[in-house]
Amino acid sequence: MAEAGLTKEEREHSARFAPAFDRAGLMPAVVVDAGSGEVLVLAWMNAEALARTRESGRVTFWSRSRRELWTKGETSGNFLEVEEMLVDCDQDALVIRAWPKGPACHTGARSCFYRRLDPAAPDETALSPRS
Repeated sequence: MAEAGLTKEEREHSARFAPAFDRAGLMPAVVVDAGSGEVLVLAWMNAEALARTRESGRVTFWSRSRRELWTKGETSGNFLEVEEMLVDCDQDALVIRAWPKGPACHTGARSCFYRRLDPAAPDETALSPRS
């Protein structure tokens, strides 16, 4: 949870890292390719996943469905090697610039964001492959 006692000014402008997890103890982490800038994954981190990522240099998430930690690539070998971690202004979200060691998506796609949504199309035909 958010660290008590920090002022808005301290949270937004000091050098102190005080991650503000939500009520479930999670924060979103967007992983982008450090080379191309392409968005690869959006997943969730708890305090332990964040600590493991910082310690190992490989991105670790919290699986909300399995209720366990998972390091991307531990079964596939397609690790996400951390280049840089960015925290937003109120410290409740991360952007992680990483070097992917293979496809980032469990489907085998390079990115989990491999389909385009046409906002004007009916739901039945709204998705198409990204070009």
